[in-house]
Amino acid sequence: MKKIYLSLIAGVFAAIVSSCGGQKSNGVELTGAGATFPLPFYTMSFDSYGATGNNKVSYGGIGSGGGVRNLKDGIVDFAGSDAFLSDKEMSEMKPVVHIPTCMGAVVLAYNLPEVTALNLSGDVIADIFAGKITKWNDERLQKLNPDTKLPEKDIIPAYRSDGSGTTFVFTDYLSKVSEDWKNNFGCGKTVDFKVGQAAKGNPGVAGIIRQTPYSIGYIGSEYAFAQKIPYASVMNVRGELVTPSTESISAAAAGEIPQDTRCSITNADAAGAYPISCFTWLIIYKEQNYSDRTVEQAKATLDMLQYMLSADVQKTTETVHYAPLPQSAIDKSLQNLKEVTFDGQAILK
Repeated sequence: MKKIYLSLIAGVFAAIVSSCGGQKSNGVELTGAGATFPLPFYTMSFDSYGATGNNKVSYGGIGSGGGVRNLKDGIVDFAGSDAFLSDKEMSEMKPVVHIPTCMGAVVLAYNLPEVTALNLSGDVIADIFAGKITKWNDERLQKLNPDTKLPEKDIIPAYRSDGSGTTFVFTDYLSKVSEDWKNNFGCGKTVDFKVGQAAKGNPGVAGIIRQTPYSIGYIGSEYAFAQKIPYASVMNVRGELVTPSTESISAAAAGEIPQDTRCSITNADAAGAYPISCFTWLIIYKEQNYSDRTVEQAKATLDMLQYMLSADVQKTTETVHYAPLPQSAIDKSLQNLKEVTFDGQAILK
């Protein structure tokens, strides 16, 4: 049903974005792989991009870690990742360019029969996933939810089994709000969770939550919004209990963005900011001549990225429950694309 829904949206928006894109190249098929977090947006956008001309895009949602490995092996044109590459990771690859495509959030989705609203704080979330808070009626949870009678039931955490940018964003946040989490678990695409149930991809974790009473898990906001899975409000650094929304996600990006766009916006100190917000990126090699790729493939890759950054496509983000990029991120990304080369020659003039 969801696949049909996304295809219908893609068809509606194909017409309004037909004028987008930059350096056209006909008859090229591009292949990418990576993050599942932005998959609904990518499905819609790549379908509508294909409707603008002869270029086609195939994308596999295999997780951010898998996408980056495929790019490193030279078997894809681009990788999708919710985690920007670290300096160490970049040192192990040829130079890359990060292009943000939209904004989203990691939400704490839950299955609590007879509970219609839930408030959480960073330290409490950390201790739930560390196995230190094990009952729903724990006094710290009850204090955050004084008007709700929480059940005396075991908490069942759900987490990602695969290398995941969603896990990176979630644990980046927990490492900022909990010294204990930072010291014992840390931040990464994979983390050694001690308790709970594991599943592959955002859809897998969402499936556990839907089917398992008294569970809680971290998933991309779109999966909770679209599938109507209840999700918690989370206390931000200003002490505000914030519900994830397009507005509260956008508020998290109010600060300065570096030229290479590699930045974390979790735990942002901004009024109304949802504290587990993030960018998601498409990553390409700065030098596009690799693995027998052609200059036509290189031009098509940049054309597709310009399309994703276009005003018309950015307007569609909210249709599938994401938030558009701030203009500063778009401007920096368009400038960074001018540095991309084929055989050392700039592709965009």
